[in-house]
Amino acid sequence: MTSRTAVVTGAARGIGAATARRLAADGHAVAVLDLNEADAQATAKAIGAAGGTALAVGADVADEAAVASAVERVAAELGPPQILVNNAGILRDNLLFKMTAGDWDAVMGVHLRGAFLMSRAVQAHMVEARWGRIVNLSSTSALGNRGQANYAAAKAGMQGLTKTLAIELGRFGITANAVAPGFIETEMTKATAERIGVPFEDFLAHAAKEAPVGRVGRPEDIAAAVAYFCSEDAGFVSGQVLYVAGGPKA
Repeated sequence: MTSRTAVVTGAARGIGAATARRLAADGHAVAVLDLNEADAQATAKAIGAAGGTALAVGADVADEAAVASAVERVAAELGPPQILVNNAGILRDNLLFKMTAGDWDAVMGVHLRGAFLMSRAVQAHMVEARWGRIVNLSSTSALGNRGQANYAAAKAGMQGLTKTLAIELGRFGITANAVAPGFIETEMTKATAERIGVPFEDFLAHAAKEAPVGRVGRPEDIAAAVAYFCSEDAGFVSGQVLYVAGGPKA
């Protein structure tokens, strides 16, 4: 397999960290990008300890100048990026009548604006190479979820963005796909359980009962799906949304 330079956003922990480790294990040099560079260092060091190549980069994906600077640094220190995984995300859950405009804007900024800015910055390197892979993280919440009007809208938007990128960039050898996780055991879902006052073990048990496979997902489950879309073998797969949720979703 050809070694490429990959950028994974929101890669300090959870799905992002697992994806960064998986892409590094597949032979790619990985830019571990997160809001704070110090937070990204742990993932980058773990990759290095395992024999891989990684660079910790701090940047706010919703900040246009910060994104441009981060991508320039990655290109200079690791090589022109040809793989991009837009994973960065936050939660600001609330019922519609309680949700503030700030809650809405914050979620849209990180998820959608961030994916747009990162994709626009990285695609120039992909077009020049006539090869590229963009994978956007959506969610089963894109189908609608109580208390997540902002998050659901953002994750549905990620699917529309993905399909449009596939149409616009395909002629340059660039594919764009989305992975939509179901319930994944991460610090984010643990924080959700704490917010609603449910013991995390009970939260996990309930989610496992809802999944046909009888268990909750792990970050590595999502990383495996992302890795396929980033592979040479996926060159004729573009504009697709893959639900990785332990059962069928529509």
